[in-house]
Amino acid sequence: MSITPQQLLQILPNAGPVAGAFVPVLNAAMVHYQIIGPKRVAAFIAQIGHESGQLKYVKEIWGPTAAQAKYEGRKDLGNTVVGDGSRYRGRGLIQITGRANYIACGEGLGLDLVKQPELLENPQHACMSAAWFWATKGLSTLADAGEFDKITRRINGGQNGAADRQALYARALKVLA
Repeated sequence: MSITPQQLLQILPNAGPVAGAFVPVLNAAMVHYQIIGPKRVAAFIAQIGHESGQLKYVKEIWGPTAAQAKYEGRKDLGNTVVGDGSRYRGRGLIQITGRANYIACGEGLGLDLVKQPELLENPQHACMSAAWFWATKGLSTLADAGEFDKITRRINGGQNGAADRQALYARALKVLA
């Protein structure tokens, strides 16, 4: 199941003109990682839509906020070198965060994301990294079972933005039905 630019804009109306640039690479990423069928595609588009501000942000806006300042030195994220917190801030459509996750994602995609973390800001790599994350976390199985809240927890660690994610999901299900 491929998504058209028109469908993507119906689901993510604030994506505007960038939607057209994302559609082909989004479709390629979904096919590659078997994010196929209305339930999976709707859940995936809703989650990346929320995480990226409807395809507006492929790089975490940096303050640093209090939460972002805590990225520095976080061993669970693999941030062991001074400056890792900012260098390996969230990037891509699902916001890959932390040196360890950049290493894993880079290995999965065949990219050197440690040396070039900004590669995840490219639409192709932003889409592929999101689909890679989705696949490695087993999120298609949760989408098939309608476990949308569990998907949000695996992506976000909690229910941050739950109402927006749910609204995007409901819209996506209608558009893709």
